[in-house]
Parts: sequence; structure tokens; C-alpha cells
Amino acid sequence: MGRFNLILTLSLLSLFLFFPSPTLAQLRQNFYANICPNVENIVRSEVTKKFQQTFVTVPATLRLFFHDCFVQGCDASVIIASTASNKAEKDHPDNLSLAGDGFDTVIKAKAALDAIPQCRNRVSCADILALATRDVIALSGGPSYAVELGRLDGLVSRASDVNGRLPAPTFNLNQLNSLFAANGLTQQDMIALSAAHTVGFSHCEKFSNRIYNFAPGRPVDPTLNRTYATQLQAMCPKNVDPRVAINMDPITPRAFDNVYFRNLQQGMGLFTSDQVLFSDGRSRPTVNTWARDSQAFNKAFIQAMTKLGRVGVKTGRNGNIRRDCGAFN
Repeated sequence: MGRFNLILTLSLLSLFLFFPSPTLAQLRQNFYANICPNVENIVRSEVTKKFQQTFVTVPATLRLFFHDCFVQGCDASVIIASTASNKAEKDHPDNLSLAGDGFDTVIKAKAALDAIPQCRNRVSCADILALATRDVIALSGGPSYAVELGRLDGLVSRASDVNGRLPAPTFNLNQLNSLFAANGLTQQDMIALSAAHTVGFSHCEKFSNRIYNFAPGRPVDPTLNRTYATQLQAMCPKNVDPRVAINMDPITPRAFDNVYFRNLQQGMGLFTSDQVLFSDGRSRPTVNTWARDSQAFNKAFIQAMTKLGRVGVKTGRNGNIRRDCGAFN
């Protein structure tokens, strides 16, 4: 009987090894080595072309990745276009500010891959977005890092799923920590990822309350640097054109660097959710450390991005590889 049980156990183990459960699939580096060996070079080439056309490619692609992963996981569901029968994620009010250059970067990289027979419809849009995000960070002066691959594209994209899943510019530290913790990310991860605001821009309406209507008898947020507040008021007068955009980082807006943290030390965080990282004593030590040590920040950012890229990954029957990143198969 013992011999029979041993044989049965070995047989089942063999079946598991040769036919692993798709739900147990793991992300790994070089996932496409035998499928589409040059995938990283091809994606990087297309991203570089877009970067050379417009710097907006950097913040647009970064935001696209964050907004995708925080809603139903990193599955490229944010790229899906709405139809007559379904309002998709990208058309939720919180996603309407996503710049088209991020979507275009993924679409062009997908087209370049599909032009190669060996790679056609073999690389997921979710993985393309993850690679493109790494590349725009490096192109703008940030750290490069190995990207784990093997994601499938999601099968669902609903605007209603966005509700309450993205951080608001008015969030305090507790709200930020709670939202990031829901995605398996720590306070340190949250602070590191917030530094993506070292590049990109915001529209005036997102922070106008801080410079005009902060509190009764106190129109300007007291945590805001006074000189900076005056500059913001000049750039964003009342009733300003809603299309006017302001750099998130007023010092080095086109460089991915740790100046973001130095700005916070000077009261020049554009959003409440930025400045609170310094004004709250629980997060201030981390801001101070990374303001003076760019290598420590880069290391923490890479760790946080890697963890973010694992959120809600689709495998097996939970996903597929889209023929068109903007539409379900």
C-alpha cells in the first residue's frame, strides 16, 4: 500500500511538472527569450522614437502604468476603448487626463512587434506597457532595471471599477498608505512611487484650492512655500483656461531625479498628497534621506516599481494576448 501511494504521488508530481497550473505562473525576467528574443530592444527603439518627438511621452507612459495597475492590476485594461455597450476605464473622470502619448507609445511598440512574424501576437500589451515605463524612466535620467514579464491582458475594463482606486491630489498620509496597502505596497513604496511627480504636469484645477480656497480666512495652504504660491497664482489665475498645465517639479521638470524630495523640503510639493510626505512626521525621515541620497532613492524606486508590476497579474484563463491593445479579442 505504501509503495502504491509513493507511485501515485510521483505520478501526480510528474503531471504537475509537465502541466503546471496556469494560475501558478510566475513573472520572470527573459520570459520571451524563446518566443520573441528581441522584444526589449524593439520596445525600447519605439519608445525612444516617441521620446525624441515629445518629452510628454515620459509622464504619459508612467501615469498610464500606475493608473492601469491600481485598477484590476497590471493588465492593460486602461487601454481598452469604450463601446456602445461598455464604458471602459479610460473614460472614467479620473482617467480623462491621461495623455494620448502614453497610449500611442504602447500601440506603436505593439505594431513594431507584430511586424516580426515570430513576435506577432505573442507579447501582451500589459508587458509592453511595463517595458515602456522602464524605458521612459531611463530616457529621462532615472534608473534602468530588469522588468519581470509574463503578464496576460485583462478581459474586463469597466469605468465603474476605477471608483476609489486612484490616489487623489488632496489625500493625507493615512489615505495614501491605505490605498497603497490595498495593492500590497508599503509606505516606503508609496513615497518612492510618488516621486514619479518629478516629471510631468498638472492642470490648475487639481491644486487651485491650495492657492485660493484652502480654508476660511486662510486662502493659501500654509505648508506651501509663499514664493512658490505666488508663482502658481500668476500661472493659474482664477478662471484660467482649463487646458493650462503646470510642471509638477518647478526645478528640474524634464529630469527623473530626487529633486522632487528637495522640493518637498522647501514647501514646493504641488499637490497636498505630495507635500504631506514632508509635513507628516511619519514620512519626513524618508523624504530627507532620499533628498540627499539619490542612489538610495533609485534603489527604493526600483523595488517599488517591481512590486507594483506584480499587482493583479492575469494568468491562464484570466487573460489573453490582445491582437489590438485597445480592444478585446
